[in-house]
Amino acid sequence: MTIRFLLIILLTTIFFEIYSQNNAKNIGARASAMAGGGVASNDFWSSTNNQASLGYTKQWGAGFYYENSYLTKELSLNALSLVLPISKGAFAINVNRFGYSQYNESKIGIAYGMALSEKIAVGVQMDYLHTAIGNNYGSHNAITFEVGIITKLNKNISIGAHVFNPIQAKLNDYNNERIPALMKLGIEWTLADNFIAIGELQSDIDNNLVVIGGMEYRIMDILYTRIGVGSGPNIFSFGVGLDIKNFRLDFSSSMHQTLGYSPQISLYYRSK
Repeated sequence: MTIRFLLIILLTTIFFEIYSQNNAKNIGARASAMAGGGVASNDFWSSTNNQASLGYTKQWGAGFYYENSYLTKELSLNALSLVLPISKGAFAINVNRFGYSQYNESKIGIAYGMALSEKIAVGVQMDYLHTAIGNNYGSHNAITFEVGIITKLNKNISIGAHVFNPIQAKLNDYNNERIPALMKLGIEWTLADNFIAIGELQSDIDNNLVVIGGMEYRIMDILYTRIGVGSGPNIFSFGVGLDIKNFRLDFSSSMHQTLGYSPQISLYYRSK
């Protein structure tokens, strides 16, 4: 029993570190293809990556994202998002789940974003976090929030900032275990009608600063290609996207220097 308990603690530590990285990384295969960057972007998945983008949202939509981290199903991440515009800004419901039956973490968020002007938008999301460990080892819940801002310097350059869990909500009374605050600061630059570059910094306080760079090139009206690189650990990523009428389908894969490939896929529908 003691060995099993120690193994559970070890797995919990490993999964918690990976899940923290997933919270820092932006959701959606478009962002994943650019090494997980995109806090300054304004697309469907910005509803969960930086809720400020909801201030510029005029279309309702629904989407699904799946990531198979290092080709290990026990480290899979699933996410669902629903976006509902209103007269001023938009609401979103964002849900994700990481792990498997013996260890999993879930987040349910309700978000709202609004534009303060044509150049500045802000957003906030209230989060319910749930962690469950199998074999009757129990579960833990926490309530926290995240906030974001997007500034459009001009029609080609946007800057975004986002903070998840600034209060560092407590996960467990044992050793005063707390969920780390996660911060992102990034830029998106439209260099041409069919070419976009991004840069981003990410930090969860407890680990080294992560530096991300990525590019997106539209080959034709419906086809996109993307690449990205990131530090801490070193990651190379790539992917493609298809934009067909009301649907966007994106594929991507990232390569970890030690652990190998992590494929991702996302699909969403948005109204016209």
